[in-house]
Amino acid sequence: MKTEFPSHTEITRTWYVLDAENQVLGRLASRVAILLMGKHKPTYTPFLDVGDHVVVVNAAKVWLSGRKEDQKIYRRHSGYPGGLKEVSARKVRANHPTRLVREAIAGMLPKTKLGKHMLRKLKVYAGEKHPHEAQKPAPLPVASRTRKLRGH
Repeated sequence: MKTEFPSHTEITRTWYVLDAENQVLGRLASRVAILLMGKHKPTYTPFLDVGDHVVVVNAAKVWLSGRKEDQKIYRRHSGYPGGLKEVSARKVRANHPTRLVREAIAGMLPKTKLGKHMLRKLKVYAGEKHPHEAQKPAPLPVASRTRKLRGH
């Protein structure tokens, strides 16, 4: 018996829009990574890009649980001696609010050329507006999480 693989003409890509307001970052990122990889489809193939396009809005309002706002550190290195840069999640949110969501999702995709191709189908916006209305993205419901007030 031969295994059937979808050809490029058989792959259909759907556009989804997710509202990240009051969503826990990790849970949102894992849901988006599954959509980008195409694991929710019956035609999923590990070595093919069969995933869908995802538009994430309100990325600036994503929620970090616990004390991650101050304790989570984003690191990058320039390649030179002493070139390590460390920035807290609070500063990343203040300067580049879409970077929190984008890096969380990128960390859950394959670290290959295929993963980079999947990441190109991700569009992240800090506010509610996005320029992809012509693609008619379907709203994807994600369970809302209300923020608990500490000590009250």
